[in-house]
Amino acid sequence: MAKEHYIVGLDIGTQNIRAIQAKLAADTGILSVIGASEVPAQGLRRGVIADIEEAVSCISVALEKVERMTGVPVTSACVSIGGNHVSSQQSHGVIAVSRADGEISESDVVRVVDASQAISIPQNREVLHVFPKTFILDGQSGIKDPLGMSGIRLEVDSIIVQAGLPYVRNLSRAILQAGLEIDDLVLAPCAAAEAVLSKRQKELGVVLVDLGAGTTSLAVYEEGDLLHTAVIPIGSSHITNDIAIGLRCSIETAEKVKLLFGHADPKAVGKDEDIDLSKLDPSEEELTSRAYVVEIIEARLEEIFEYINKELKKINRDGKLPAGIVLTGGGSKLPGVVEFAKKHLRLPVVVGRPQNVNTVIDRVDDPSFATVVGLVLWGEKYSGGSSGGAASSFSSTFKQVLGNPKMQKVKKWLKSFLP
Repeated sequence: MAKEHYIVGLDIGTQNIRAIQAKLAADTGILSVIGASEVPAQGLRRGVIADIEEAVSCISVALEKVERMTGVPVTSACVSIGGNHVSSQQSHGVIAVSRADGEISESDVVRVVDASQAISIPQNREVLHVFPKTFILDGQSGIKDPLGMSGIRLEVDSIIVQAGLPYVRNLSRAILQAGLEIDDLVLAPCAAAEAVLSKRQKELGVVLVDLGAGTTSLAVYEEGDLLHTAVIPIGSSHITNDIAIGLRCSIETAEKVKLLFGHADPKAVGKDEDIDLSKLDPSEEELTSRAYVVEIIEARLEEIFEYINKELKKINRDGKLPAGIVLTGGGSKLPGVVEFAKKHLRLPVVVGRPQNVNTVIDRVDDPSFATVVGLVLWGEKYSGGSSGGAASSFSSTFKQVLGNPKMQKVKKWLKSFLP
């Protein structure tokens, strides 16, 4: 009898830590989420570890909740990584085909992708992902899969995603101290894209925007390939901070005001609508205008979407992506944000929810769970599930984090890319 496989995703955000466990049926290949948890995050700031002990405690609580729900021990996971220390750049690799008859082998594809990694990066930076975009064989461009073709000179255009090595090591240390091994470290917007974007959207051209608490991250896709990634160090928690300053109230009260009365469009709110803060916090006595609160929200959203538009201008895609914008993250649930984004980015906009996964847990069908669901799908697609909840020893990603220059991670990624 075939063993069942379990895959765990762990999304470590600024405001919340989310974990889900999914079961991959050996006979049908259907992936089903069987457990999910969400706990408030501590020890994190703008997507990076600021206090390891607090972060470890929160991670442990999230994992324990999942284990109690499923009854299956959690020993390894695909983990998200974010923060504005992450950057991406384009690279080019060239090799000579090794075989005498000129046929492209798997080793040739691995070598050319490895050659595209031969870029000069600072010592405090680490390659997180290598995404081959297109191959060129003897001058013929636009090749997606060169395996089995014949030629002499093989080239590849790749996207190299880098991260700050100290941040990666601190995150890895926190995960290990929580008793968890790392199957893969995945850039958060790339993980979310696995959960909410369709193949057609990626072909047409789309940008996924993850409106998180501490950061706003984006991933641009075109012709099925990753084109650009960026992390903006502003998120929905900054809106809460602005409201707290504007109303001279506590952060807790400001968060309640944002959730209960927030809106992205001042025109959708009547000028005579008032908010009685005493109903939210007995220590508050003021009566404030809802329109004023919405103006505060609008100002911060304008800043966020201005940064997004700047990133799109960098790659000459502002207003030029037919599949438009897909919003995820907790900030995407703010009323009026879709129309706001349409107006400022001049593109179609929808809110993306996790898909391609079965579950009976209602909370998983939420934009804020897009990244953690995507991590499970990433684990199924690229890393492979672990049998019975067991994990292999140190993953290739973790070896890379510790400075091992070997190519296991590239080979693992290419297995999904090649037939």
